[in-house]
Amino acid sequence: MNIIVNGNETHIVEGSVVSDLIRSLGLNPVRLAVELNRRIIRRAQWDSTTVLEGDRVEIVHFVGGG
Repeated sequence: MNIIVNGNETHIVEGSVVSDLIRSLGLNPVRLAVELNRRIIRRAQWDSTTVLEGDRVEIVHFVGGG
């Protein structure tokens, strides 16, 4: 199944949830924000929010500094 992640077409397994997507991309979930089809997905919902064919996902990394 194909979705768009940060503007790039990405193939994922059908039935994947947001947390599966993050793991498949090798991302550390600690400092991430996820938007699915222009809707922010709260971390508590990552395990229950299914990603569907054609969905658009934006993943933002928070970086600390000073």
